[in-house]
Amino acid sequence: MLRGLFFLFYLSTFSCCDAARPWQFFFQNPSTPIMEGIISFHNHIMFFLSVVFIFVSWLLLRCLYFFVESKHRSPEKWSHSTSLEIVWTLVPAIILMVIAVPSFALLFSMDEIIDPAITIKVVGHQWYWSYEYSDFFHSSADESLAFESYMLPEEELLKGSLRLLEVDNRVVLPTATHVRVLITAADVLHSWAIPSFGIKVDACPGRLNQTSVFLKREGVFYGQCSEICGVNHGFMPIVVEAITLNKYIIWLSTKLDNAIV
Repeated sequence: MLRGLFFLFYLSTFSCCDAARPWQFFFQNPSTPIMEGIISFHNHIMFFLSVVFIFVSWLLLRCLYFFVESKHRSPEKWSHSTSLEIVWTLVPAIILMVIAVPSFALLFSMDEIIDPAITIKVVGHQWYWSYEYSDFFHSSADESLAFESYMLPEEELLKGSLRLLEVDNRVVLPTATHVRVLITAADVLHSWAIPSFGIKVDACPGRLNQTSVFLKREGVFYGQCSEICGVNHGFMPIVVEAITLNKYIIWLSTKLDNAIV
């Protein structure tokens, strides 16, 4: 009951858009089942954290109030209590078990790759991203659909665009489709992170990491490189546009027919 009220309070008060906002306090709006699970697990832990914090604070204040020199000039004689020691050992263990069970389920679901319909390769560079739709090829050349994504400078931003977050080429993905994302780097360590997806995967040179994405709604989602990769680390934004499968097929066919990205 209390967790449900806390979640409703979060949605009504602190819910944010799909990009970072000034003075943002809570998570961005989830767009994948993984991010929904992360938020739910966060609220699950916050319930126990609040109860423990209130109990410990109350116990500390009682000790400060009753065990002062003006009230008890001579110290009390303490004795061991076997029952008390059993209680304060078992209760934290039970709380940890209640927290551990959903955390294991969430960890396994984050690592699971469910028969992807689309595979996208992401490569981090200093300081931009390149993307490759490995399942599709241009009609005019035996090359897969690929493009590079750079941050838009301020003079090219349109009205209402987000500074330091907009790019010239967005990644377009369909909703309600299992997508596998392969992530690597060409030079140094990078990190492909999108808060609304609940994804933060390191891009390591010479190594191929993977994750899965299942978008539940349309929208434009923003992220940034989350690994300190050099002087322009803060200028490697990520923009993913989620559209319906029909619109995605039209977009894809246009790209392949024109062989221009």
